[in-house]
Amino acid sequence: MAIKNDIIALLQEVEQGKYSNIALNELFHKKSFQKGEKNFITEVFYGVIRNKIYLDYMILQKVKEVKKDWLQQLFRLSFYQIRFMESDDKGVIWEGVELAKKKYGISVGRFVNAVLRNFQRTFLEEEENLIKVEKEEILLSYPKWFFQQIKKENPIHYLEILKSLKRTPMLSMRVNLLKYSCEEFEEYLAREEINIVKKVETVYYLKAGNILSSSEFQEGKIIVQDAASYLAAKNLGAKAGEIVLDTCSAPGGKTSVLAEEMKNEGQILSLDIHTHKIKLIQENCKKMGITIVQAVKLDARHLSLQGKKFDRILVDAPCSGYGVLAKKPEGLYTKKQENIRELVTLQREILASAAEVLKVGGEMVYSTCTILPQENQENAAWFLETHPNFESVKLRIPENVAGSYDAWGGFSIDYQEEVLDSFYMVKWKRLS
Repeated sequence: MAIKNDIIALLQEVEQGKYSNIALNELFHKKSFQKGEKNFITEVFYGVIRNKIYLDYMILQKVKEVKKDWLQQLFRLSFYQIRFMESDDKGVIWEGVELAKKKYGISVGRFVNAVLRNFQRTFLEEEENLIKVEKEEILLSYPKWFFQQIKKENPIHYLEILKSLKRTPMLSMRVNLLKYSCEEFEEYLAREEINIVKKVETVYYLKAGNILSSSEFQEGKIIVQDAASYLAAKNLGAKAGEIVLDTCSAPGGKTSVLAEEMKNEGQILSLDIHTHKIKLIQENCKKMGITIVQAVKLDARHLSLQGKKFDRILVDAPCSGYGVLAKKPEGLYTKKQENIRELVTLQREILASAAEVLKVGGEMVYSTCTILPQENQENAAWFLETHPNFESVKLRIPENVAGSYDAWGGFSIDYQEEVLDSFYMVKWKRLS
């Protein structure tokens, strides 16, 4: 039962604005758990966040108002176990009651018992009612505006798309070729009996294993990175000796791909607007043996202030993050439609700023980790319309990565891809 108190505390931290992955990593660093306990905490914690709209709706069907946040979290995780996990429902209810009794007393324990038993009996009927009144967005736990937009844009495949965004993510590690090789990493995985689920060039998706505590990870031979972000950086085509700009680079994963492609020869200017993130970029580069990166605090909308022109520029822009909901599910509840419009304005300002400091003949990649066309295809169309001195350049996407190209030469890693994050990327060359 103590573990459930830990989960409740984690959920409260996320409610207060902390990123889910950071909160979970801090807990695992601070306290020791068995492997099975870690798996349970991770599943329930992320499961509650992914299904929060559904869970809160169901709670409201049983309770008019829950005044205490701790109790709301207890209901959420208990409902989640009953509905989505192969748990012993009687055991779940008993634990919920005991936790409530210890926290608030016997009367609250009885109240919790009644609510949980009521949900156990009626949730299937409640779900049938939601289908009858066409409230699929609640069943799938999406904000109504987001659900309606995805359904409007993808009337045939919207359910597959929405479900794909809530899949359980897989650990992905990229080999740092400046220090290590794929052959050496595969030998390590074989020794540790860790299965490879998918490989995209130097990125490996793994089924199990305690890799993050390994010396390989600690020494910077491997880095946590999804193949989607790797491909965005790889497609820039950076070469040794060039002057390259990474406009929005923290924590430095894509910067490290650029440095690797450049064989650690040349110059990379790596930007972020937050001082603590600049330090993070520097620490990651040092760990990976990268010496050509200069990390600078600068707003990418004002690139002309730094005085340089660049051979290549990567604009992995701030975005809504709807393509990485599997890893950061809380992002679904922190943004509204008006936030998307604000992000599009920011993205276009950064693109226009980057275009000014790109050399003639230079190339630029624009990428996002979202699926919304406003931030992707519509920005690509806008850029070519407003910058006639640029042309699209063909991307190089491995055959084992599912997705589709658009009219502007952009590529979307989409719902058909079962492992990679959903990403968008497009490449342009400056002609004059």
